[in-house]
Amino acid sequence: MKQRSEMESRTESQLERKLSQLKESLRNMGSAVLAYSGGVDSSFLLKVAVSVLGDRVLAVIARSATYPDEELSQAIELAEKLGARYVVIDTDELSDPRFSSNPPDRCYYCKHELFGKLSTIAHEKGFGRVIDGSNVDDLRDTRPGARAAAELSVSSPLKEAGLTKSEIRQLSRSAGLPTWSKPAQACLASRFPYGSQIVASELRKVAVAEGALRKLGFSQVRVRVHGETARVEVLPEELEELLSPGKRAAVVDELKKAGFFYVSIDLEGYRTGSMNEPLRAGPADSGA
Repeated sequence: MKQRSEMESRTESQLERKLSQLKESLRNMGSAVLAYSGGVDSSFLLKVAVSVLGDRVLAVIARSATYPDEELSQAIELAEKLGARYVVIDTDELSDPRFSSNPPDRCYYCKHELFGKLSTIAHEKGFGRVIDGSNVDDLRDTRPGARAAAELSVSSPLKEAGLTKSEIRQLSRSAGLPTWSKPAQACLASRFPYGSQIVASELRKVAVAEGALRKLGFSQVRVRVHGETARVEVLPEELEELLSPGKRAAVVDELKKAGFFYVSIDLEGYRTGSMNEPLRAGPADSGA
């Protein structure tokens, strides 16, 4: 018991140091424009930034076909609860064939447009820096958007403070943020295999399908699109529920209503960036 208490104390002390480092970093910036989506990371960063910088932080929410309307509404609601200054801007990634053709570096073009617009806002309104909510865990996956951030001198205070996703959730819970347990979100374009054209109608279909799955009680969902087939990912511990006769039939019904002809279940369950798996496969893994 004593050993456990000492371990908990060290963990809490480490978190406090990271939080202090984050606050000091924001304080040194003086002012900032934040790429804010309403997800776990950017919501926590916004709360801390407001506590340190007050109205010298501006949250910018990008509205586009790749961002579900439900997420936009939730992001605005939370920003208002936090007393944060915010603006909503429109981005049109789909008009750029370098994005809509869905190459492996698709995210780079999206983030370059977004960060470019945020940099313009920062310059015009006199804010010192542009910041985003990337954390340490983002270093483990393919993140072309990080290259755009580096090119446009975007800072990632959470990552620089050494904060992981689990630590951000823990600190968010302590801070009373409703997003502490929010499932991980990602751009809807991440549901499509690289090389397949991304169009607004297909993005809407995914948004409807995933919304239906959440209403059926699944906490973390992805509907990956493979032509006319939906590949459903839920948490491994929820697979048994998904496969139960009544729930399975409901899932099939809802996804067919959304526009899919076939519904498949990924037996590995949900995992971040499953569409990146072919990119990570070595020569020996690339065959049948």
